[in-house]
Amino acid sequence: MRTTPPTTDEIDAWITVLHAHGHLHAAVLGPEGTWTVRRTPTSTPHTLHHPVLALDYIAQTLRDIRQVLGRTG
Repeated sequence: MRTTPPTTDEIDAWITVLHAHGHLHAAVLGPEGTWTVRRTPTSTPHTLHHPVLALDYIAQTLRDIRQVLGRTG
């Protein structure tokens, strides 16, 4: 369990890596550190306007990736 809130830089790094590895179809940095992300071209865009919300989204994305890899690997 975390004892400190995530920083904007940490969120930027996670989203950049997920996008670079193809786990996010789109990731657009908006004003004041918000991100708008899409998992697939047809998925609903999510606006992550707070680092805690962004970290929750990132954690769910990582769980989904691990679940898929567990089925195929």
